[in-house]
Amino acid sequence: MSKRDRGIKIEIKDERESAHDFIEAWHAARLGKKLREPVERLYFPDLTTLLQHLTPRRLAALRMLHDSGAVSVRALSKALRRDYKNVHQDVQTLERIGLVTRTKEGLICMPWESVVAEIPLAA
Repeated sequence: MSKRDRGIKIEIKDERESAHDFIEAWHAARLGKKLREPVERLYFPDLTTLLQHLTPRRLAALRMLHDSGAVSVRALSKALRRDYKNVHQDVQTLERIGLVTRTKEGLICMPWESVVAEIPLAA
């Protein structure tokens, strides 16, 4: 199954909580327990950090990449009607956090079929 066939779940969890999730999954795998289908996860420590990384313009870029497939940064900036430099910076951020990847040809793409963000309302 390719990444494109799956989604990625974005959550707000501190280091301790995210480490706990990893340890739980590791113990289950070690005991041979059948796990549900693997889910890729991206953790942010708090809502402020999440919103700094996933701005409305970056989300628009992700939607455009999802719909168009692999493109150059220049083509993406033209499709979004935004300045190349700003789109390039957004792509670098999205690539650094794992929501955008590059093809062998150097084009950028959205490797996920869906992005699901879970934001807890309780402290």
